[in-house]
Amino acid sequence: MYESVDDQPQPLSTCWNYWIAVSTGDQAGVMEILGLTEPEPVSFAAAAEIIDTDGHNGYLGRVFVTPEVGGWTLVMGAWCDPYGIERREDVLRLCTELSERYSRAHAYYYSEQADGSAWLVTENGMVVRRYAAAGEPGDELLALGEPLPVEQAKRTELGLPTQWDPAAEDDEEWLGAAFELAPEVASAQGVSPFVLTADTPWSGVGVLAVTPYGGAIRRSSLPRG
Repeated sequence: MYESVDDQPQPLSTCWNYWIAVSTGDQAGVMEILGLTEPEPVSFAAAAEIIDTDGHNGYLGRVFVTPEVGGWTLVMGAWCDPYGIERREDVLRLCTELSERYSRAHAYYYSEQADGSAWLVTENGMVVRRYAAAGEPGDELLALGEPLPVEQAKRTELGLPTQWDPAAEDDEEWLGAAFELAPEVASAQGVSPFVLTADTPWSGVGVLAVTPYGGAIRRSSLPRG
């Protein structure tokens, strides 16, 4: 058991947000699959400042693992990025493994700086959907699976067909809406970190944990001989 922290859930939002959401309260099991180590109890407020700093610096060495919130465990930090070329294939693999054990595992990217959104939804070891809208060449090549209900609802709202070819999509209204869509997808699929409050059902203690990337950096800095 971790040392108790005087804390309660609060919204988690930084300039660049990256997170994995797993439909379980098994914090230790999630950390084991992800290869996270050296957990240290931390409050939501302190964690938000740390992952914001790490996001600005592109640091992949640590993440915040929430207590169970609304039946989910969230893992937050740049290391969870489902979009960037450095992490996206590993995050896809890890989410697939998590969903094999816990039924559902998702990963998201959302920028508060109007840099776009991305989402990855896996269930029972299979990729249900991956989609990116960040204005970068090749975004359309990341699309996997069929549009989610929240995507279809947004396109219906815009008067657009609910099935489309991302490689041919050039509707500016849709692209603008998709840029902002990750928080809505997260809420529709489970729990969004942006709307956590003291009223959110929760249990446990949040921790900062070292990622495999951070562990490798630490090992490389140890004296030799």
